[in-house]
Amino acid sequence: MAQPGTTMPAMTKQMQDCIEACMNCHSICEETMSSCMQQGGQAQMQIMRALMDCSETTRMCADMMMRRSPMSGQMCAMCAKACDMCAEACMAMPDDAQLMRCAEACRRCAEMCRAMADVRM
Repeated sequence: MAQPGTTMPAMTKQMQDCIEACMNCHSICEETMSSCMQQGGQAQMQIMRALMDCSETTRMCADMMMRRSPMSGQMCAMCAKACDMCAEACMAMPDDAQLMRCAEACRRCAEMCRAMADVRM
């Protein structure tokens, strides 16, 4: 933690890219939830749970990285898991373009978060 009167270290390009990937994933998950609600169906309910978990986790992960939380690395690891689970759930319906777009964003975010999980903020 920075001492009063000192500045935080500059955000690295890797951190900025990861935050951007998290926020993009959060946005796409929210859009996909809306799409799923319009379609309905039991299979959609399982996907909805994964979307909700992923959406909330990615938002929280980005927030924690932006404020340089000492728990950011652990949050990045958890976020990668949530994104992997969401991508897997979305892949259950390969004919749905929105779900495939979401799965791609989740995979990218998971990859970025895994890389950040061991980086000291």
